[in-house]
This record gives sequence, C-alpha cells and structure tokens, in this order.
Amino acid sequence: MLLGKGGFGSVYKGLLKEKLVFKGYTRKRRIAVKKLDSDSKQGLRQWQTEVGFLARVSHPNIVKLLGYCQEIENEELLIVYQFMEKGSLNYHLFGSKNTLCSIKSATDRLLPWETRLKIITGMARALSYLHTMERPIIFRDFKTSNILLDETYTPKLSDFGLAKWGPNDGSSHVTGNVMGTYGYVGPEYKNGGKLYVKSDVYSYGVVLMEMLTGLRAIDKNRAPGQRDLREWALPFLSDRTRLRHIMDPRLQGKYGTKQASEIAVLAVRCV
Repeated sequence: MLLGKGGFGSVYKGLLKEKLVFKGYTRKRRIAVKKLDSDSKQGLRQWQTEVGFLARVSHPNIVKLLGYCQEIENEELLIVYQFMEKGSLNYHLFGSKNTLCSIKSATDRLLPWETRLKIITGMARALSYLHTMERPIIFRDFKTSNILLDETYTPKLSDFGLAKWGPNDGSSHVTGNVMGTYGYVGPEYKNGGKLYVKSDVYSYGVVLMEMLTGLRAIDKNRAPGQRDLREWALPFLSDRTRLRHIMDPRLQGKYGTKQASEIAVLAVRCV
C-alpha cells in the first residue's frame, strides 16, 4: 500500500468506509495517508503547518484535506487526503520511483501537449489563489513532486509543510531560515533569506522550463554546462527558432509552437 517516500516520511494508499444513509449502503473511498517520520526534528512542526494551512484553503487545484490524527503515545502524525489517481507530475516527467501512483507503463506516463497546458494553467490558478488571500500564503516548495494529478489530469498542489504566511504589515517580504528544494529556490531568498510572494513565481518559472524540456531543474548526470536547467535553457527560451531544439522530444513535435513560445517567454519573466 506504500505510494511513496519523502523527507516527511511515507504516503500510503488506504480505504475509508463511508455509510451513505440516503442510499442505504456502505462504500469504500480511496484515500492517501501521509505518516510523518517521528524521527524527523521538523516532523511535528511540518504536520501542524500543513494541517493548519489545508484547513483554511479550498480550491479546485489544491489537494483536499479529509482528516488528521496526532497519536501522542506512539508519536504518530497522520494526514489524510483525497487519493490522486495519476500520481505526481514528477513521475510523469521524469519517471521517479518516489511516486504517488501505481502507473507502470512509460507510455501511460507521457503527457501530451494539451495535458501540459491544463497542468500549467491549473498550477497558476492555485498559486494565484494563495497569493491573493486576505493574508497571502507563500507555498515555498513549489516543484513537480508537489503537484499531484487526479484521474482527469487536473493538477492539485500538495504538501504544505513548508508553507509560510506572507507579509500583512505592508512589508514586501518575510524573513526566516532558508528552506525549499535546490534548483527551485529564487536567488533573493537563497542568498539573502528574504521570502517574497514572488519567490513562488520563480519556482513556477523553473517548473515551466521542466514542462517544456522534459528535463529536471538540476541533474548532475548531464554535461557540466547543462546541469542547471535554468542557466542552460535561458538563451533558448527567448528565441522561437532555438526553442524547438530543447523541447521535450517525447512530444514528437506535437505542440503549438506559438503557445510554447509564449510559455517560454513567461518562464523567463518568472525567473
């Protein structure tokens, strides 16, 4: 029943019995259960942060919180979510073993162009929702492994363990320990500890580059000049003629060239 593992612990597939009174029968609903690692120093804090934020938000492109449990005796911290049939965007783009789905075929993992547009748009809506709340929420760890897909490939943002309240006193940023994932963290935060709402926008731009190229943000197995996707891809993204040379070859040229060019320019603006 193990779906995946991460720094937080493990995620399992489960079944929740639901009695439908008006229909007179019981059904089993598929759920995902995150079990936070009790050995993690950040475990309790991340659990509290995630439950706290997910209980406050409601959006079609944010994963739905179904329940939570803090078992003091065994030091178990659990969070229950809706089950996401198609797993993580990370798995579809890169075939990661740390996946929240059970898809086996590489063909099933291939994301056609229209599906990528749907994911790109949905994620922009999710971030916009968080950033325009009465007090903005900065997600702080926007990346492909935190984007889950349901049975219709509708994207939903997940894992709010590193999320942070944005400024509400007229300031442009908040400060704190630098946290996030290497390759997705903006320079103003990584180097100066200043966290802006726009820090999520930077991460979104990196994900756009991954969606266009099919390449990871950071990959030490690539040639020295290509290991950092942002640095390597920037010169190609502003030139429609050169852009086609770095587009994901699995698309086999089946994409809107004008759309791809507009997304590439947007990615540059974001980073």
